[in-house]
Amino acid sequence: MRLPPRSPRRPTRLLFVCLGNICRSPAAEGVFLHHLAGADLGHVFEVDSAGTGGWHVGQPADPRMRAAAERRGIHLPSRARRLEVDDLHNFDHILTMDADNLGAVQNMARQNLSRQTRPTATITPITDYCQRFTAAEIPDPYYGGPQGFDHVLDLLEDACAGLLDSLRPR
Repeated sequence: MRLPPRSPRRPTRLLFVCLGNICRSPAAEGVFLHHLAGADLGHVFEVDSAGTGGWHVGQPADPRMRAAAERRGIHLPSRARRLEVDDLHNFDHILTMDADNLGAVQNMARQNLSRQTRPTATITPITDYCQRFTAAEIPDPYYGGPQGFDHVLDLLEDACAGLLDSLRPR
């Protein structure tokens, strides 16, 4: 999927969304930032993550996810926050981890159509950008073992590489 380029005057804004914002979406944020650093494109993008639920607001990423990411040289800098209506207007792309989160974000967008301006973010499953793996969603590793966190990172590294390829300035 090739996305239209954004205005060169401001960075393209990306928001990764999962349920609690302590496993998958902060990992996606960290992986994408890692790819940006490797491509020297950090100045072209603004990246954040959020959760559709607010249980973990203010907390860092799950220690198991941080450990799995650190083994790959990936830093997870974010603190959990809850998705807000303004995010639908402040970000260019909102990338969801699974069907439930996709539905929650789309629902929020539908409920806020009465605002003066329609939500501007493109809402897409992150797995649409996978190139090596075929996956309908990024599974939640929270209740599983350590291998689940590595599997999530494998999927996210693939999806974030594809996403960067689709958004890379030409």
